[in-house]
Amino acid sequence: MVVNDWDRGFDADQNFVLISVPSVLSPDLAPPGKHVLHAYTPGTEPFELWKRLDPRSAEYKKLKAERSKVIWRAVERALGPGFSRDKCDVKLVGTPLTHQRFLRRNRGTYGPAIQAGKETFPGHSTPIPQLYCCGDSTFPVIGVPAVAASGAIVANSLVSVSQHSELLDAIGI
Repeated sequence: MVVNDWDRGFDADQNFVLISVPSVLSPDLAPPGKHVLHAYTPGTEPFELWKRLDPRSAEYKKLKAERSKVIWRAVERALGPGFSRDKCDVKLVGTPLTHQRFLRRNRGTYGPAIQAGKETFPGHSTPIPQLYCCGDSTFPVIGVPAVAASGAIVANSLVSVSQHSELLDAIGI
C-alpha cells in the first residue's frame, strides 16, 4: 500500500494505491522467474474524466497513460530501484470505462461506496437459505486478494477449514 499524502485521506483522487504480488505466495501463477503484479487505486478514479471518451481514441489513450503514472510511481516506490515497468512483459491498464464494459459495473465502479466509520461492508449471508454472496461488493471488498478472501470466507462458512483443505487436496490444489 502506498499513500501519497496522509493528510488527504484514502478516498482522495489518486492518493492511495494498493499493490499485491500474488505469485510470491503462489509461484505457479506466473512463468518461472516471473511474477504477477496487481496495482490499483481503490475506486477513487473520477468517472467524469472518462464518460465522454471513446476507448479507441487518442485522447482516451493519452488520459489512460497520464492517469496510470501514479500507479507506476507507487509500484516503483514500493518495490524499490530494482523494479522497472520496462521489465514488465505484459501491462494491462484499466479505467472506469474498462470496468463498465468488461465487468458491467455502473459508471466503472469498483466495489461498494462505503464511508469509513459511517457504514460497514456488506456481509456474505442473504435472506435466502444456502445462498451466499462473495466478491468485490462484500467484505473485505475490492482487489484480487480481498475477493479471494471473500470466497474463502464463504467456503469456510459452508465446511470447516480442515474439510476445505481436504477438498482442495482431493482436486489437486
